[in-house]
Amino acid sequence: MAARSAVGRAMRAGDTAALSTARRAVDAAKIALGERGPVWWDDGAPDLNRHMARNTPYRGWFENLSEPG
Repeated sequence: MAARSAVGRAMRAGDTAALSTARRAVDAAKIALGERGPVWWDDGAPDLNRHMARNTPYRGWFENLSEPG
């Protein structure tokens, strides 16, 4: 967040050199957090997001769930 704050300060001050430095710091932080750069979670498994459970390999598990309450 310090880098993002530095971006705002540089923009308000109109300091293009500081803005460039701050944006590089934001980019470095995002890369370190895994938000940019090569994906780290790709294990070759199919992406089942946005699929109904009954249409995935988890169908049996889903069908055996009991109703809450």
